[in-house]
Amino acid sequence: MDVDAATGGAAAGTANVGVVGLAVMGSNLARNLASREGNTVAVFNRTEEKTRALLDEHPEAGFVPASTYEEFAARLSKPRTAIIMVKAGAGTDAVIDELLRVFEPGDIIVDGGNAYFPDTIRREKAVRETGVNFVGAGISGGEEGALTGPSIMPGGSDESWATLGPILKSIAAVAEGEPCVTHVGRDGAGHFVKMVHNGIEYADMQLIAEAYDLIRRGTGRSPAEIAEIFAEWNTGDLESYLIEITAEVLRQADAETGKPLVDVILDQAGAKGTGAWTVQTALSLGVPVSGIAEATFARSLSSHPEQRAAAADLPGPQEPSLATETEGFIEDVRLALFASKIVAYSQGFDEIRAGAAEHAWNIDPGAIAKIWRGGCIIRAQFLNRIADAYAAEPDLPLLMTAPYFTEALSRGQAAWRRVVVAAARAGIPAPAFSSSLSYYDGIRADRLPAALVQGQRDYFGAHTYKRVDKPGTFHRLWSGDRTEVEV
Repeated sequence: MDVDAATGGAAAGTANVGVVGLAVMGSNLARNLASREGNTVAVFNRTEEKTRALLDEHPEAGFVPASTYEEFAARLSKPRTAIIMVKAGAGTDAVIDELLRVFEPGDIIVDGGNAYFPDTIRREKAVRETGVNFVGAGISGGEEGALTGPSIMPGGSDESWATLGPILKSIAAVAEGEPCVTHVGRDGAGHFVKMVHNGIEYADMQLIAEAYDLIRRGTGRSPAEIAEIFAEWNTGDLESYLIEITAEVLRQADAETGKPLVDVILDQAGAKGTGAWTVQTALSLGVPVSGIAEATFARSLSSHPEQRAAAADLPGPQEPSLATETEGFIEDVRLALFASKIVAYSQGFDEIRAGAAEHAWNIDPGAIAKIWRGGCIIRAQFLNRIADAYAAEPDLPLLMTAPYFTEALSRGQAAWRRVVVAAARAGIPAPAFSSSLSYYDGIRADRLPAALVQGQRDYFGAHTYKRVDKPGTFHRLWSGDRTEVEV
């Protein structure tokens, strides 16, 4: 590529930000950056054809192209800022190595992909030793968000945020006058929060799918009719992007067959790993995220058609009918959906708090709720309520105990229980609804059967136990005279 010809002889150091990786997400982010006042964007892709195609298709963007990493670095003003938009894993490491060859201390490398946060911690530590700043930034909103305004969750140092903050604020979604970006915390904090966001997204989507399934099987409504139900729900406390697009998907007919599109899509859900990462991390932190876990497992179950075929003749209920009054049942499902959604978000924020404590990140949960109000997949009206809850009580130990959510759970719990019972009786799987209700009952229980578990552990492994009536740690001599000894 003749760089000077493509740029009209652009001088060195004219771009304030660069993008490496020009697939759909990268090219859309580059276009977003270029459309904002004050930004000039350098672009680079390993294969020059994509760079050339982007310039040809969007001459209005005024992109500054480069055909080598050396040219890319030369086109950036100092401190240089480069946003990497390549596939997570080895590809990211390769680009970082190339940029480190041509960057200088004080420059900034931003990984805008869906990296696993321990990898970001490792990369930040290694890059910091060279004097270059490394920022792991979660970017949510998909292809449309990258182009029109995503929710952005950057980690990294305060030094990098001073330069990067104005750039990211210029392209982020705006909700109620506020840009949907905040400095989450150092090293891997940004990608950690993005991971939890995606885990909540898994739960939210599964809950909506279960609500659809229950209404369709329980009332016989068509997908198009259920679309109108979801559209109505989107005008109330369930208002959200996911509810909105659910109505759109259910309205869509397949042009080839004339059937509802949802009926011709294979019922095997894909996943890219962030749900599993959220659950694995929660397990290591000792945080129960049962709603997110069940949603992740539901996708796994859907993707084993050979097992489902083998299980097709397993016995089920003799009368697989919900046998419900239609309108009342639909309202019950709405209330159960909102209650379960509260649990999913509460569990997600529990994981954020635990991760922040584990890694000494100063994460503001209220600020996270605010930046999720626009641009991202889980954007929803009730995120304002979450922000309000943390504003009123910054050290809130459990989101569900904030007055708004306590009242909503109280209002919906009878319907929630009816829906779970009805699903069980009819043999309709509702794992996210069920596990969310079990978590709710577990967290509010005065006493749990964990006492018996501790007795069992002490019996077979001498793992000891504590007592309710006096301090200390104890073991019973189970294989001896069964006297109790203090350890």
